Amino acid sequence: MKYSKEEVIQYIREEQVAFIHLAFCDVFGRQKNIAILPEELPRAFSDGIAFDASAIPGFGGEVRSDLFLHPEADTLMALPWRPEQGKVVRMFSSVTYPDGTPFACDTRRLLQKAVEDAAQAGYRFSVGAEQEFYLFELDEQGRPTRRPYDEAGYMDAAPEDRGEAIRREICLTLAQMGIRPESAHHEEGPGQNEIDFRYSDPLTAADNTMTFQTIVKTVARRNGIAVDFGPKPLAGKPGNGFHINLSVQTKEDWDPFPAMIAGILRRVGEMTAFLNPTEDSYRRFGAQKAPRYICWSRENRSQLVRIPAAVGEYRRAEVRSPDPAANPYLAFALMIYAGLEGIGQRLTLPDPADFNLYQADPAVLERFPKLPENLSYACRAAASSPFIQSHLPAAILDIYCSRTNVR
Repeated sequence: MKYSKEEVIQYIREEQVAFIHLAFCDVFGRQKNIAILPEELPRAFSDGIAFDASAIPGFGGEVRSDLFLHPEADTLMALPWRPEQGKVVRMFSSVTYPDGTPFACDTRRLLQKAVEDAAQAGYRFSVGAEQEFYLFELDEQGRPTRRPYDEAGYMDAAPEDRGEAIRREICLTLAQMGIRPESAHHEEGPGQNEIDFRYSDPLTAADNTMTFQTIVKTVARRNGIAVDFGPKPLAGKPGNGFHINLSVQTKEDWDPFPAMIAGILRRVGEMTAFLNPTEDSYRRFGAQKAPRYICWSRENRSQLVRIPAAVGEYRRAEVRSPDPAANPYLAFALMIYAGLEGIGQRLTLPDPADFNLYQADPAVLERFPKLPENLSYACRAAASSPFIQSHLPAAILDIYCSRTNVR
């Protein structure tokens, strides 16, 4: 349900809410929040809440450290794991400079702008997210281990699948918060799980992805289990993917879907530093269904882009290279802009690679460009890309790639 500012203030009063979390994320997609009391909410809506941004990566240094959070009323959500007495709610917030201008490195705002630019061009994108994660046991001191919570395999059932009850609790918690999971199952790795979401508008999908990770960690910890969303938690086992499903609609008398995919294929190498922002991300590529080559196919899970067997409103392109270390706001924004470029130039989709790339002859594979081999290569591709430079602030590129020798 979408709320106005007045309705939020009334809800806070009537439901006796004790604390309001103003949520945002740093440039890497790590969620942050500030808790305020109900009497501060009118001021938060009118003027914003100041915070010291100097300790947050990408948010400035000590010289210019003050930024402001402005809660967005239509993102109001009660946190159901909190007690009924003294309720806690959360709203996502935009970030501004003291003079009210949008903060350049507010990645949620960057996605909002991408959606606005798409609408101005006459296109509406929808996004569905699939994130994989591992469950590990805790040691005697409550610290995470690398002992998987179970040894089950792909879509196994209980009792071998010990994660079934955890996934059920996660899905029920999501439903309480108005987020609709589509399916949940055990993945291929020991202790590995996946929960998928029905498509929605890109901003809602990114907000829900942030909420999802918080809920998974909260539910797991409540059950005495550790969660790992890292791209490659266990050597020799499947990595965690963040599969992003996109579709596009227009009122024009043509189908922009193939051109959207062509645009993503053209720019994916330049985007990879933001889709796969850690060194471990590149240890995942090329094994256990994680792609290495830039190509597409229908249904084939060894490809970078897969077109699942679905028709009508469910037709989508699944981009399989990102991992859960990615900031969803940046990832979705860049994919929208790449898709818009393909649509605007009416790019032609290359022929599909309808074969298993893991078993293909090396001479055949030479026809396809590769994803960057490591984070340093990915950052070089991003730093030299006019596409990236035109859609992301220079500060974000510098923050992502200052960890690597890209110059």
